[in-house]
Amino acid sequence: MDEFQENQKIINVDLEKEMKQSFLAYSMSVIVSRALPDVRDGLKPVHRRILYTMFENGLSPDKAYRKCADTVGSVLGRYHPHGDASVYDALVRLAQDFSMRYMLVDGHGNFGSVDGDPPAAYRYTESRMSKIAVEMLEDIDKDTVDFQPNYDDRLKEPTVLPSHFPNLLVNGSTGIAVGMATNIPPHNMGEVIDGMCTLIDNPDASLDDLMQHIKGPDFPTGGIIMGRAGIRAAYATGRGRITVRARAEIEEEKNGRFNIVVSELPYQVNKARLVENIAELVKDKRIEGISNVEDHSDREGMHMLISVKRDASPQIVLNQLYSYTQMQTTFGVIMIAIVNGEPKTLTLKEMLQEYISFQESVVRRRTLFDLKKAEERAHLLEGLKIAVDNIDEVISIIRSSKDRATARGRLTERFGLDEPQTQAIVQMPLGALTGLERQKLLDEIAALELKIADYKDILSNETRLLGIIKDEAIAVKNKFSDERRTEIATVSGEVDIEDLIPQEECVLTLTNFGYVKRQKTDTYHIQRRGGRGVSGMTRREEDVASDMFVINSHDYVMFFTNLGRVYRLKCYEIPEGSRTSKGMNIANLLPIAQDEKVTSMIRVPEFDEESYLCMVTRKGIIKRTSLSAYNTARKGGVIAIDLDEGDELSWVRMTSGDTQLLVATRLGMAIRFDERDVRPMGRTARGVKAITLKESDYVIGMSSLREGGLVLTVSATGYGRLSDINDYRIQSRGGKGLTNYHIQKYGEVAAIKVVDLEDDVILISSDGIIIRIPANSIRECARPSKGVRVMRLNETSEVVTLARTAHEEDEVDALPVDEGDAEDGCEDEPEDLEENLSTDTQEENTEE
Repeated sequence: MDEFQENQKIINVDLEKEMKQSFLAYSMSVIVSRALPDVRDGLKPVHRRILYTMFENGLSPDKAYRKCADTVGSVLGRYHPHGDASVYDALVRLAQDFSMRYMLVDGHGNFGSVDGDPPAAYRYTESRMSKIAVEMLEDIDKDTVDFQPNYDDRLKEPTVLPSHFPNLLVNGSTGIAVGMATNIPPHNMGEVIDGMCTLIDNPDASLDDLMQHIKGPDFPTGGIIMGRAGIRAAYATGRGRITVRARAEIEEEKNGRFNIVVSELPYQVNKARLVENIAELVKDKRIEGISNVEDHSDREGMHMLISVKRDASPQIVLNQLYSYTQMQTTFGVIMIAIVNGEPKTLTLKEMLQEYISFQESVVRRRTLFDLKKAEERAHLLEGLKIAVDNIDEVISIIRSSKDRATARGRLTERFGLDEPQTQAIVQMPLGALTGLERQKLLDEIAALELKIADYKDILSNETRLLGIIKDEAIAVKNKFSDERRTEIATVSGEVDIEDLIPQEECVLTLTNFGYVKRQKTDTYHIQRRGGRGVSGMTRREEDVASDMFVINSHDYVMFFTNLGRVYRLKCYEIPEGSRTSKGMNIANLLPIAQDEKVTSMIRVPEFDEESYLCMVTRKGIIKRTSLSAYNTARKGGVIAIDLDEGDELSWVRMTSGDTQLLVATRLGMAIRFDERDVRPMGRTARGVKAITLKESDYVIGMSSLREGGLVLTVSATGYGRLSDINDYRIQSRGGKGLTNYHIQKYGEVAAIKVVDLEDDVILISSDGIIIRIPANSIRECARPSKGVRVMRLNETSEVVTLARTAHEEDEVDALPVDEGDAEDGCEDEPEDLEENLSTDTQEENTEE
C-alpha cells in the first residue's frame, strides 16, 4: 500500500484542516478582491479594471463609441481572468441611469431598463468613458497611485484610481461577500463635496455639522425618504434602515373619479414586477378599491396610472399600496468598505476622513512627480544656457571631436555638465542659437523656477495642500452637480436615533489586553459572600480584566490611556457582549497607538463648568483640571496630562471642587486630603505629588469620599473589609499617609472603593471569574484589620479589580462557606497612626 501511495503521489491530508484553510483563503479573496468596494475610490476590482482598460484604449468621451465586446475582451485578457458575463454585467451597471447616480460609462444601445429587461449582447452594444469617469482617472499617469502586477505578471494595473470626487458616497455600492455584505446608498454630488469641504475646514466637525450639507441618500430613481432617524443612524453607526416611498399623487378626473399617478419608484424596484404584484393583489381581493392598472411610461419619464373605483377612498388605496407592495421599501444601509486591505464598518465622517486622507496622498504624489519633472527640465535648460552663453567654444569642441560620445565627455570636462545636459547640447538644433530662442530659454527657466518654488511650498504647507483638494473637489462639483432627486419627508412624531436606544444601567468591562464590552447589570446574579462566582468572559489565557464601571447607556465614556491621552464615546457606541464574550478590542473604537492602552474610564453625563477631573498617576502624581477643558469631539483624542518618563496615568475621578480624596497604594498605605490642596491646572499640565511612595510601591486606587460612604479595601488574596471614612483622617497632600492594610500578614492590596451598604459589589479575579455580593455582607472593621473572605480564589489567581452597582433583590445560592473561614473577621489591633506628613515644601509643578 505504501509503495502504491508513493507511485501515485497520494498525500494524506487532514480534511478538517484543509477545509478551514481553503475556505478562509476563498473568503478573504471574495471579501478583499471581489465583492467589497475600496473606501478610496468606491470601486470593486472589476469596475476599476473596466475603467482603466477604457482609459488605456483611449475611449474618452470625445472619441467614438466602441463595441462592448472589444472592451470586455480587453479586460479579460489583461486584468480580469473570469467569465465574460461578470465583466459585461458590471459594465452594463456602470451605464444604467437607474442604477448609478452619476454614470461612469456612456453606453450606446440597449443597456436594460427599470422593468428588468436584460441588456443586449455585448456584440450589439457600444460604450466609452463618461465625462465624470475622466475625473476618476485624471493624473493616474503622474505616479499618484500604486500599481500591481496583473494575474500573469505581464502588465501593471492600478490598485486604486485617483478619483477626484468621493465616488463611494456619490454612487454607493452593493456587494455580498462571505460572512458580510455592503449596501451603501448613492448621494448627491454637491452635498457630499460640501460636507467634505466642511470637514477639511473643521476636522472636529460633528455629525450634525456634516448633515447640514449631506441631507441623506439621493437615489437615481428619486422617491421619498420617510424621516431622518434611519439616515442619522446609518451616518452615526454605519448601519441603519431607511424607508423609501414611491412618489404618488392622487388626481381627480373630470367625471369625479380618482387616479393614483406614480412618477418615481424606490431604488432598485422592478416596475414591471410591481405592476404584476398590484394586479395579483386586486385579483386576490387584498386591495379592493382598484379598477385598473396601466403603465404609460416612456422616454420622457415614468407614469403608472392606477384607477380607483368610484366608491373607494383613494388615500386608503394608496396606503394599502404602500403596505402591501414595493411602492414602499426599506433600504438597509450597511456601510462596509475595504480600508487598508481590511473590511471595516464606517460612519459618514470616517468615510469622508478616509477619502480626504487619500486625496492628500494623491495631491502630494502628483506634486512630487511634477516637481521632479520640473527640476529635470530646469537642469537641462541650465546646461543649454551654458552652451548658448559659450556657443563658439561648444561648437569648436563638437566639431573637433571624432564622435558624439567624445564630444559629450569633453563638454563635461570643460563646463562641469552631466550626461543629460551634454546629450541635450549635442542634440540642440542650430535654430536655438537665435536671439529670440535664447530669450525663450531664459523665460522658460524663470517660469520653471517659479513652478519649483510653488511645488515645494505645496509639499511643505498642509493648509495649502488641503486647499488644493478642496478647490479641485469644488471644480468637479461645479461641473457635474445637479439638483437632489430624492425628497426627504419629515414624519410626525419621529424620534432621533438616541431616543430609540433605551436608557439602562450597563457594566463596562476592560481587560489588560484592551478588550471592552458593554453588558446590562442584571447579567450577574447576586451571590452570598464567599461564593466562587460565575465565569465573566472568554479570554486569552494570559489576559485579565483590569477595569469595570457601571454607567448609563446614554452617558459619555471618557477613556484615559497610560500615555496621558483621553478619548470619548457614547456608552451605546460600545458593542454589547454576552456574559462570556471577550468583547471588542478598544483599537476598533478608538485611534490609540500600538503601545497605548486604556487605564481608566469614567462616566460623564454632561460637560459642565462646575466639575473637575482629578487624575492620579502610578507614581503618585495628582492633577486637577476643569471638566470643560476636555469637551472636544476630536476623534484623535487630546492630551490629558503631561507625564514624567516611566510614569503612567492610572486613575481618574470626576469631582465637584470640594471633594475629599483617598489615594491607596499596593503596599498598604493610604492618604486622605482635600482636593482644594491641588490647585486647578491646564489640560496639559504635569501635576503635583499626591503621596510619597516607598520604593517599589505604586498607587492601586483613588476614590472620592462622601458622607455615609464606607471604604471597601480588598486584598489580592480575596479578603475585604469596610471601614468608616473617619478612620482615615485628613492629612496634607504629599505625605506618606496611614497604614491601610497589613500586607505582610494578609497580602497586598488589590483595590479600594467607596461604597454604601445598599450597594452590591462586583469583583473580578485574574482568571476571569466574576462575583457579585451585597456590600452589607462584608463586615465593617477598623482600618488595619484583615476583614472577611469576600471571594474564594484558586491557588494561582488573585483579585484584580472591583466595581459597585445598585442592589439587586434576586439572590442565587453560592457554594457553602468552608469551615476554615470561621476565623475571618475584625482583628482587634491597635490603630496604626504612622504618619509622615509633608508640608507644602513638596515640589510644585507648574503648568506647561
